[in-house]
Amino acid sequence: MKTDLVSVIMPTYNTGSILTESIDSILNQTYKNLELIITDDKSDDETTLAILRSYMLKDKRVKVFFLDENKGTGYARNNSIKNAQGQYIAFCDSDDKWFPDKLERQVSFLKQKGGCLTYSSYILCDLHNNEKGIVISPKKVTFGMMKRDNKIGCLTLLYDTQQYGKFYFPLLRKRQDWALLLTILKKCTVAYGIQKPLASYRIRQDSLSRNKISLIKYNLNVYNKILGYSHAKSCLYFFLVFLPCYFVKVTKVKATSNRYMKTKRPI
Repeated sequence: MKTDLVSVIMPTYNTGSILTESIDSILNQTYKNLELIITDDKSDDETTLAILRSYMLKDKRVKVFFLDENKGTGYARNNSIKNAQGQYIAFCDSDDKWFPDKLERQVSFLKQKGGCLTYSSYILCDLHNNEKGIVISPKKVTFGMMKRDNKIGCLTLLYDTQQYGKFYFPLLRKRQDWALLLTILKKCTVAYGIQKPLASYRIRQDSLSRNKISLIKYNLNVYNKILGYSHAKSCLYFFLVFLPCYFVKVTKVKATSNRYMKTKRPI
C-alpha cells in the first residue's frame, strides 16, 4: 500500500464514444497522486481498445488489464481492486465524469473526519453533457440507513484501505454498488458526505438499473445474500421498508432537481 495514493477503479466495455472524457476527468484532477486502474471486460469495439492503449502509452499512471472473456462489471472492478496499490480506493465508470477538485476535497475531508468512507452529491446529465438534475447527498449515512435504501452514488465513493483493508464487489447480477456499500458499512458503521456536487452521472436510457421495478428480484437478492435474511424477511423488508424509502428519495430528487434546473435557466 502506498500512503496517500488514490487508486481509481474503472471497468470498460464498448464505451469508446464517451470514454475519453471520463479518463481525462480523472487524470486532470488537482490531486495528482493517483493511479487509474482499468479492466476492460472483453470489448469488441476497436475504438475503446485503441483509446485504452493510447492512454497506457502517454500516462504512466494508467494501468489497463484486458480480460480474455466477458465476465461482467463486478468481476472487472474486482480485478482492478486486486491490482490497486493505493491507500484510498475510488470508483468511476467509463461513462461518468469527475469535477477537477473531487479527490483533493475528499482526501482532505476524510482525513479531517477520521473516517474510512466518504461520498458527495452529484449532477445528473445526458450523454451530451446536458444537465438534467442533481442528487444531494446526506451529511452522513449509517449501516442502518443503508439497509433501507442505497443513499450513495458509487461514482462519488472514496474509502481508506488503511483501516479495514480492501473491499470487493459481491458478484451479484445487479445492485452490486449497494451490496458493496453495505459490506463496507458493516465494518466502519458510518460514512460522511460532502454536499457539494463533485461528479456527473450520465443517464443512459437503455440502462436496466434505471428501471427499479424490474430490479425487485435483485433487491431481494441483496437482503438474502448480503445481509443473510430469509426469503420471507427479505420480502417483508423490501415492501415495508425499502419501497417507502425509495419513493421518498425519488420525490426529493425530483423536487431538488427542479429547483436546481430553474437556477440554470436564463430569466
